[in-house]
Amino acid sequence: MPINNAQRLSVAPMMDWTDRNCRAFHRALSSRALLYTEMVTAPAVIHGDRERLLGFDAVEHPVALQLGGSDPAQLGEAARIGEAYGYDEINLNVGCPSDRVQSGKFGACLMREPELVADCMAAIKGAVGVPATVKCRIGVDDQDPEVSLFATVDASAAVGITHFIVHARKAWLKGLSPKENRDVPPLDYALVRRLKRERPHLSISINGGIGDLDQAEAHLDASDGVQLDGVMLGRAAYHEPALLGQVDRRIFGLDVADVDPFAAIERYKPYMAGRLAEGAHLAGMARHMLGLMHGRAGARAFRRILTVEGVKAGAGLEVVDRAVEAVREAEARHSRLGASEEAA
Repeated sequence: MPINNAQRLSVAPMMDWTDRNCRAFHRALSSRALLYTEMVTAPAVIHGDRERLLGFDAVEHPVALQLGGSDPAQLGEAARIGEAYGYDEINLNVGCPSDRVQSGKFGACLMREPELVADCMAAIKGAVGVPATVKCRIGVDDQDPEVSLFATVDASAAVGITHFIVHARKAWLKGLSPKENRDVPPLDYALVRRLKRERPHLSISINGGIGDLDQAEAHLDASDGVQLDGVMLGRAAYHEPALLGQVDRRIFGLDVADVDPFAAIERYKPYMAGRLAEGAHLAGMARHMLGLMHGRAGARAFRRILTVEGVKAGAGLEVVDRAVEAVREAEARHSRLGASEEAA
């Protein structure tokens, strides 16, 4: 399924989170958002259990495979395998700051080697017919972001790469944990906008610290003369997934009704039923829904039922139904109390 490389909203790859179950759930909320896999290393793709690492459901399209690595030949081979599996885009991770990633010489430490990134991207681009893209930081450690970001982008652009997703923070490879690297280094959105202004022929998406769709729309506002090509949401989409139900209307401009949490669960159910029939456990699918009812009456009961009952042997869709019913009952009680107070 070919996609337009100028997707206007995507959901970031997140280790241990954006697995195939998560992506199928997010697809139940938005038909258009581009979804990303967790990062998979090129050697793992080549030598590992491909079905476990790469397998996905057709419902997930459009979906991108994110690779980690620094060996152009390996990345080219892994990209070919990914395209054969049906992925719509192959993305190279040049942003992950974890110690494990650094020891393997991939992720954010590649910001120090823009020509190597370009060699890797040339190999990926030459191996596949789908878009080849880069997700990077603005720099690492003591680098000057105004130099490092442009150097990384320009080197890859020189070999024909046109789409970049920029996490608008440095990665501090020494002294900060991966979690701290998501929050501590200051954001520099202005630098990403400058990149687009000075490289208007490239597709530039922005990532980092974007907490809701109001902020996403603000980033896509071109009143300053700069039109970014996309926004990537990370933890906001995971912790409060209901916001994805508004994406098709608010970000993509489709004339459609928003998908509310109850409708999303009904859309997700056929996928869950199929996976349960294959022997998958409900807990592995239900864990991605825990934030769906955030802010609603009954949200705590919803989470409790899914977490406590969902892990039991043989747990099935009846557990999801009980969780949903707990929310409906809580909202009905809340509505009756409100009506009583008004009458009084």
